[in-house]
Amino acid sequence: MMGRQSLVRSMMMGVALAAAVTIAAPVGTVQAASSVVAVVNNMPVTSGEVERRAAFLRLQRAKGNLRAMAREQMIEDALKRTEILRVRNSVSSSDVEAAYARFASSNKMTTKQLGEVLDRAGVGVEHFKQYIAVQMSWPRVVNARYSGTATGKTLVERMQANGGKKPVTTEYFLKQVIFVVPEKRRNAILGKRKAEAEASRSKFPGCDQAKVFAATMRDVSIRDLGRVLAPEMPEDWKPLIEKADGQTTGTRVTERGVEYLAICMKREVNDDVAAEMVFRAEDLAKSNGNENDENSKKYLAELRKKATITER
Repeated sequence: MMGRQSLVRSMMMGVALAAAVTIAAPVGTVQAASSVVAVVNNMPVTSGEVERRAAFLRLQRAKGNLRAMAREQMIEDALKRTEILRVRNSVSSSDVEAAYARFASSNKMTTKQLGEVLDRAGVGVEHFKQYIAVQMSWPRVVNARYSGTATGKTLVERMQANGGKKPVTTEYFLKQVIFVVPEKRRNAILGKRKAEAEASRSKFPGCDQAKVFAATMRDVSIRDLGRVLAPEMPEDWKPLIEKADGQTTGTRVTERGVEYLAICMKREVNDDVAAEMVFRAEDLAKSNGNENDENSKKYLAELRKKATITER
């Protein structure tokens, strides 16, 4: 398992890009162990949530009055969550679980190990997932509010500024080949499964025969990932895709087992979806997807002005 300091750095750098659960609607009951410290648009903020956020701030080595900072963050999160629910632009549960698993894998841990780290720190898995859920969903809401990009310019305006040309990006059609490794047997068979996965790459018959190919081997599954544009490629797959010189990428170990991607088709495209994706990636890179984005600040200020906030 990685060291505490490395995990802290990873959380600070990668948490806004990582994992989440679908934003949940406010509930009418509060855990008995927690008291309500604020109500934001009928959504309770509990002392337990504040304490978990303060614990997360400690993991991030934040300075200052952590409890006050945590309380303010939870009020802002409640504002964002109510707006995310209102416009129905939350990330999906499947997005969430996949992102959480990627975060664990990128830190060389299983999801169970990551959960243990979060529990020991006083953060908890669900609080962490809800935090990232907001971090993933909120930029979608902001982008939708301001014409689909962080700069507030429409796609047409962006193309006009680019000489009337749509940006070109690479389009992939991918399948994921997974050599499954059960958690309880991980230490015993991981090396063997990695060797099997590596050996299978040279024999891969192509995407049309992928499922038939998988059926000839034990505990191998195929996931059809469909169309993936280069700007939306997950960071953990991007280097392998870029280095691929055939129809498969190199392998990587994840919590599911040993995996590689099959590249069914690759081509350069410049349609509207691709253009939107490129522009959005450029904008997120400039703002780093954080709270320094001016549109995010403006939007949040508007929500706060209209909100009913009762602090106790």
